[in-house]
Amino acid sequence: MLISLTALLATSAFAQTSTWNIDTAHSAAQFTVRHMGISNVNGNFTKTSGTVQLDEKDITKSPVEATIDVASIDTRVADRDNDFKSDHFFDVAKFPTMTFKSKKILKSGEKLSITGDLTMHGVTREVTLESDGLTTAVADPWGNTRRGLSASTKVNRQDFGVKWGGTLAGGELVVDDEVKISLDIELVKKK
Repeated sequence: MLISLTALLATSAFAQTSTWNIDTAHSAAQFTVRHMGISNVNGNFTKTSGTVQLDEKDITKSPVEATIDVASIDTRVADRDNDFKSDHFFDVAKFPTMTFKSKKILKSGEKLSITGDLTMHGVTREVTLESDGLTTAVADPWGNTRRGLSASTKVNRQDFGVKWGGTLAGGELVVDDEVKISLDIELVKKK
């Protein structure tokens, strides 16, 4: 009887958790960095993957893992993209991916704070993504269930060993240290 009860509880707990995969075609990992103190350069990474193990009863118990293919960087200028891929910045030959693994999720109303380890350029630092929350589930025309999530944070590139840069005569940085990151993620429930 105890074995049956344990199996029933395990089945109930499992039924509350579902796996959601990042839909690369409908997701974006974007960044903005100040250039010479006068304008912003925007870019995105076109290849993202990952999963959310969604706890339907308590979203704060939902681990998140994501990977970005750094070579997929796109700033709309090929020479700049190649420079970002070089050892001046991301050094994709040595560090081809960025990863994020959540450690803690806090919920306040619908808003979420997702704290985890971001590994970039071989360095791991804790960051917190701020989000307005997970959208409600919708059924797409192909029989899939989808949800969305937008989140943002700021990081200092120097903290991750991305050191290249210079200063102008007035003291402005050629490439600012602060990088704004925004994520627009579409998730597909695993069948």
